[in-house]
Amino acid sequence: MAERVAAGRRREPLALKDIVLMVVLGVVFGFLYWALVQAWNGLAVLMGPAGDLAQHVLLGGWLLVAPIAIAIIRRPGVGILAEVIASVVEVVFLGSPVGPLLVVAALLQGLGSEIPFALGRYRRFGWGRFAASGLLGATLVFGWSAFRFGWYGQDVLVLRLVLQAVSGVVLGGLLAKVIVDALGRTGVLDGFAIGRAAAAERPLVERRAG
Repeated sequence: MAERVAAGRRREPLALKDIVLMVVLGVVFGFLYWALVQAWNGLAVLMGPAGDLAQHVLLGGWLLVAPIAIAIIRRPGVGILAEVIASVVEVVFLGSPVGPLLVVAALLQGLGSEIPFALGRYRRFGWGRFAASGLLGATLVFGWSAFRFGWYGQDVLVLRLVLQAVSGVVLGGLLAKVIVDALGRTGVLDGFAIGRAAAAERPLVERRAG
């Protein structure tokens, strides 16, 4: 029943409230991502000679908005769009030193984060799905970054990849699941797809419990 409702919803255009939420999430996380850059700079100083690796330790934090937007709205493309909006905020309003190329990275991060949910037809949102989202988002953008910054051929290439992959799983995947679940318990998401799916599943859960 819940799956039929969700399938019907996906055929409809995005509702205005979904678009507004996606934009709000993009803007909010654009500012949070900018703050994460400051944390990256601080961590790089603390790590001394290994400071260049700080970006990989924190990379997962830049993946957060995509799985959160997808889990709430449950429509194709919203993760990619939310990431792009966040990157535009960073570049246009906060003067990110990366410049317009940040939008390219955001596209790759959003795409990688979205693929696991797309494979589940935007119906499966378990811990494993979020972990896969963070992992794929982190590794997909790693290929672009490695080419851009000349990491290929470095002795620490594998270490860079491992650090980024772990960060993606923990910060970009599992943390997103924690945030979504916490928001869901407050009831503020009841009017969105995540709330409708929970309401549709509740009678079935109660029948099984009874």
